[in-house]
Amino acid sequence: MLVLIWVTLLLPARGRTADTGPSFGGRTQCQNRFCITFNDGEITAEAGLCVVIPCSYTPDYNFYPQHMIWYKCESVKEKCGDLDMIFHTNKNSKNVQSGYKGRVSLLEPDVIQRNCSIIVNDLMESDSGVYQLRINGYLNGFPDGFTFSPRTTVSVKDLIQKPTVMIPPLTEGQQTTLTCIAPGLCSGSYPEITWTWRGAGGDDFHITGNITAFKTENLTSVTQRHSSTLTFNPSVIHHGTKVTCKVSFANNITTEETVTLNVACFPEILKNSGCEVQSEVLTCVCVSKGSPVPTIKWPLLKNHTEYSVITTVSNHTVNSTLTVKGHSNTVVECVSSSEVGEVRQNIKIITSERPEGPVQHCGPHSAVLPWAIAAVSLIVNVICITCMMFLWNTRKKMKPQQEDQTYMSLQEKDRSPEYDVIGQSLK
Repeated sequence: MLVLIWVTLLLPARGRTADTGPSFGGRTQCQNRFCITFNDGEITAEAGLCVVIPCSYTPDYNFYPQHMIWYKCESVKEKCGDLDMIFHTNKNSKNVQSGYKGRVSLLEPDVIQRNCSIIVNDLMESDSGVYQLRINGYLNGFPDGFTFSPRTTVSVKDLIQKPTVMIPPLTEGQQTTLTCIAPGLCSGSYPEITWTWRGAGGDDFHITGNITAFKTENLTSVTQRHSSTLTFNPSVIHHGTKVTCKVSFANNITTEETVTLNVACFPEILKNSGCEVQSEVLTCVCVSKGSPVPTIKWPLLKNHTEYSVITTVSNHTVNSTLTVKGHSNTVVECVSSSEVGEVRQNIKIITSERPEGPVQHCGPHSAVLPWAIAAVSLIVNVICITCMMFLWNTRKKMKPQQEDQTYMSLQEKDRSPEYDVIGQSLK
């Protein structure tokens, strides 16, 4: 949008001898004792916003101005015609194009002041072209008019300006208000401003209801500032989320700005904090979460000189591990603090003594003992197997087989009569 500083710079030229134009540094051209001052070069504007065409004129000495007429036509035309009319100070004029009615107005309604500057609101790309001025009035008491041959060029581009989102410091539990200011200072159609909150899961939610308020400030008779406010109570769930302000102008032209919320949250000591004693060594772990990341202190250390503290930080969470020898406490206090506030918590100490016994001893014996047991077991097994083999062999020798019994019966010396008969010689 062209800077609307022309509103204050284009002061009325009251003297009839003024022919150098106003102080905005434009280009002055005169013809038949009529002079006009336009802005040098092409005026660039953005769709959806507005543009100011600065202009001043000096009429003939005997000319009394009554109406101003503005035309817009293509640059290929040497002169804009009645069908190109976009503004007429006579509101009853029927030649004004319907698409421009209500969108074009003078910065200075009094034509006697010779300020012919206009503002065109709700711009579209089709508003690009050359703009030409005609003054109607009375010359020497007779109706007359003069069309200025110098013309100014306006080029309307895509909207690139974004809303301005103002975020005060956010603190958990303290009500706050976000402000979104629409780009441009235009007096055309009111834009629509909506807020969207994007949660951690990436889902969008439209924020509506009493928490939003639309506001319009009249800066001058032709300039306005449009804004919307969003009031809510920040909490932990809002930290790191994104809020989008979307501004919708006429003709479906939109622009938006997204900001990330940074909520200062009170420190919180988490449930996985705890203390344990083993062999007279106290080990305490305190886990705290907050934004900004809190610091952890151990008041117990004031009475000790031999201790160690290891602290790690990850994802707005701090983990502090304390190790100390010799203590007489039953609880240990953990203090978590940040610029937002401080929280204290007593952590109960749990005693976890290890049972005594040879199996639990640490050191060289713990490694030798299993091997000794295995060796003794192997020796006992070998002795048992040897004894079993020996007994089996001994029993085998003491039990006569069938062949041995036959041999022994043949060697029997006690002869029976049957043997005598067999043993007699044949005669």
